[in-house]
Amino acid sequence: MSHDEDHMLSTSEKLVMMANQIATFFRSKPHEEGVADRAEHINKFWEPRMRRQFFEMIDAGGQGFQQLVLDAAPRIRRPKPESPPPGRAAAAAAAPPRA
Repeated sequence: MSHDEDHMLSTSEKLVMMANQIATFFRSKPHEEGVADRAEHINKFWEPRMRRQFFEMIDAGGQGFQQLVLDAAPRIRRPKPESPPPGRAAAAAAAPPRA
């Protein structure tokens, strides 16, 4: 069994791989068109949770992303921050302070 077969991709590794695969597809187009198409694809097909993690990775330096992905990032819609599940905020507010 090879090292690659043993290695399960993390969610962040999968996002980098997916983003780079799509960037490779758009590489044959003129740069600006590829950037616009890349951003449009992510905006249409990536759910907010995926885009949220994408931007966490971009904000942390964007390690592993192809340049076309980095160039498209400003055109990708940032999702709203995740809100706590219903009831969790109320439970936290009602809990006595820790000593």
